[in-house]
Amino acid sequence: MTATDPPAEAPKTTTSNPGTPPQAAAARPGATTRLGGPFAPGTPLTGTVRLRAYRDDGPICAALGTLPRGHLPPLPGALVALAVSAVLLGTGLGEQHSLALFAPVAVLMLTGLASAHGHTGRLDWLVPPIIRAIEYGYLAVLGFAQSVPAPLVFLLLGVLAFHHYDTVYRTRQGLWPADWLFPAGLGWEGRMLVVALFGLSGFLPFAYAALAAYLGVLFACESVLSWTHPARGGGVMDDLEEEGT
Repeated sequence: MTATDPPAEAPKTTTSNPGTPPQAAAARPGATTRLGGPFAPGTPLTGTVRLRAYRDDGPICAALGTLPRGHLPPLPGALVALAVSAVLLGTGLGEQHSLALFAPVAVLMLTGLASAHGHTGRLDWLVPPIIRAIEYGYLAVLGFAQSVPAPLVFLLLGVLAFHHYDTVYRTRQGLWPADWLFPAGLGWEGRMLVVALFGLSGFLPFAYAALAAYLGVLFACESVLSWTHPARGGGVMDDLEEEGT
């Protein structure tokens, strides 16, 4: 370097922006998420973190998803699960209600195995709404068919709708649900299985009342804590930013 040469510019460093969306953070090398465990090696993470959160999978679904190691596409199974659940509900009500009670197992096998997939397909964004339609439809149809008091049915559906709306709105603000909330909330498959088991024993109204009370307190308290103390909120966003630095 001669005396006339301009001084070399210092290398620019970048810091993680707290407002960076999870998709961009997840695209950085080495970034992973704790939602259902790490993604399969080589799986692009763009847009997947939110979809995986919107699925609201529980521990059973997450465990099943590890078997194919993320190689099973989620949309075909979800579409088949929607059709199967509709058939089982349609043919398994009334005196043959036991058929409808097996719908959660069929849906779990069809959708749970693909839960670890990256959800990077062009139409994979349809999977969470399909799962919501299956869960809400199952709880509503089974509850009304088995003479569960209407206020209990609507109360449980309202609690779940609040939780899912809160999850969607929070992630758009960069605030994520706590990692422990997904297993603690039982996941969509856990809630459907609990209702099915109580339906076999004849205590279905108790199941709706217990789930509405437990989940209502759980989701409301966690939501208030995350909104008022963001640092104590979900660990997904923090993990992505820390691992990407």
